Amino acid sequence: MASSRNYDKEQHMDPASWRQSSYCQESASCVNVAAGERDSIMLRESEHPEVVLSTTRARLRTFICAAKAGRFDHVAGP
Repeated sequence: MASSRNYDKEQHMDPASWRQSSYCQESASCVNVAAGERDSIMLRESEHPEVVLSTTRARLRTFICAAKAGRFDHVAGP
């Protein structure tokens, strides 16, 4: 399970450590990723960089594979 923390924008947020897909358009809201401590991966949305989710590489890999396989296609949006 992922955990969520509000980080101080200055704390643990070296801009060079965050990566964004080259497919993301400059004006779009995108997901950024960064390596965390130990085996963790940190995720944030570019529009709200102060909110950071943390999970393990294995759990993120499982989530991505499930999303690609369409396992969340039935989830209704707002």
